[in-house]
Amino acid sequence: IVVTGSNDHLWKMWALPDGNIIMTGEGHTDWLSGCCFHPSGSQLVTSGGDTTVRIWDFSKRGCILTLEGHAHAVWDCSWHSCGDFVASASMDNTSKIWDVNSERCRYTMCGHKDSVNSIEFLPFSSTVLTSSADKTLSLWDART
Repeated sequence: IVVTGSNDHLWKMWALPDGNIIMTGEGHTDWLSGCCFHPSGSQLVTSGGDTTVRIWDFSKRGCILTLEGHAHAVWDCSWHSCGDFVASASMDNTSKIWDVNSERCRYTMCGHKDSVNSIEFLPFSSTVLTSSADKTLSLWDART
């Protein structure tokens, strides 16, 4: 399975090797920048230029949650291995940890001096790694 974004604000999920489109998602109002499968494979999280993070459910064939709170475009997103939390990295120099169950931001991580370009959870851990246009990597404890 391959997921691609495009300038028309749609993402498409393709089956390999036949190349058939499995699902198309529409909802972001600006370009798409990142996507990540839920650990169970049942959902997808996407990030985009519209400052939002969206969660898509394959069985419902659509967006089930829009997370808002960044001031600028969101470059990247990632699921925690437990599947209950999503991390996002933004041009607003912050990254956020979102609680999917309560549908709110749990933590905002500030400290980079430029755009946060990527984010990833260490598997089975509360440690988060971010990379920034300020030429630094940071490790964060998402609990503090």
